[in-house]
Amino acid sequence: MHPLAEKYLRKSALPTMFCPGCGNGIILNAMVRVADKIGADGFSYVSGIGCSSWLPVMIKADVLHTLHGRAVAAATGLKLAQPGRRVVVFTGDGDCLGIGGNHLIHAARRNIDLTVIMINNHIYGMTGGQASPTTPLKAVTKTTPYGSDEPPFDACTLTTAAGASFTARETSSHPRRLAKTLERAILHTGFSFLEVMTPCPVQAGRNIYGNGDPVFLFKEFAARAVNNPDESSVSGCFRTGILHCESGKPAYSDSKSKMS
Repeated sequence: MHPLAEKYLRKSALPTMFCPGCGNGIILNAMVRVADKIGADGFSYVSGIGCSSWLPVMIKADVLHTLHGRAVAAATGLKLAQPGRRVVVFTGDGDCLGIGGNHLIHAARRNIDLTVIMINNHIYGMTGGQASPTTPLKAVTKTTPYGSDEPPFDACTLTTAAGASFTARETSSHPRRLAKTLERAILHTGFSFLEVMTPCPVQAGRNIYGNGDPVFLFKEFAARAVNNPDESSVSGCFRTGILHCESGKPAYSDSKSKMS
């Protein structure tokens, strides 16, 4: 086992429950490397329900594995109770934007000092492949057999408009860039939202993209990711990198701790 894995992963939780070709292992790798670089002491991880919500269970740290959609709410309480902790939330597109959408909006509005990593595979993967709030228009899923007629959420635009002081988007196809942006998000004071676009070969791959081959999907995500804002308007493409960063904006957790 890699030395970082020996140091930071719970052997009792291995092997992971992720399907072959899932990008969640790459995201876990990035988190471990960033924690090791900036110092893992003081980290607490919170998650809800879904494939991506199992990620912090693998890490040797204080972990809250909460109810569906309630990860951001639980993380808010933890941060207010212990302001000195680095609180990182792992959530999925369904968990975060569906049942948990109200908590996400208000945490961004308050600019509470959390890092929310929303792992977006465009589908409810663990529960059978239903359409999620980020499922592409006209995409075929178990609950949209004739194609989705609902436009998907742009989570980064949503959180920026709600008041988040840091928003970014990366893919699991670019692990080094992902780790760099994740580090920036964690070190930022205020509400940090990082959307990670990643393939789900079993559900989204076969149903939405018509191809469950992980190699095809990782190449597809890499090709669709663009850094130039002018290219992000091209059909099927999405902009990556740091999309919004506002330094100096008061963080809710800091102002609350001063009041007490």
